[in-house]
Amino acid sequence: MAMPAAEIEALIKAGIPDARVTIEDLAGDGDHYAATVISESFRGIPRVRQHQLVYAALQGRMGGALHALALQTSAPD
Repeated sequence: MAMPAAEIEALIKAGIPDARVTIEDLAGDGDHYAATVISESFRGIPRVRQHQLVYAALQGRMGGALHALALQTSAPD
């Protein structure tokens, strides 16, 4: 079952309210996405922890409804 990009974006923004989120459907199949997430809440924390925060915002959909997500995270410049 494919997951719409808008739903991914909404979940991330709900979990990380100040996030700027860009979603790209890599294969056009609704299963393979790339996400760029920029949030002040990421400042000073390791990238692994940043990714964990995004995965937590996805509420367990990674590996199920959301098959693959290439993730880039950072604090704003």
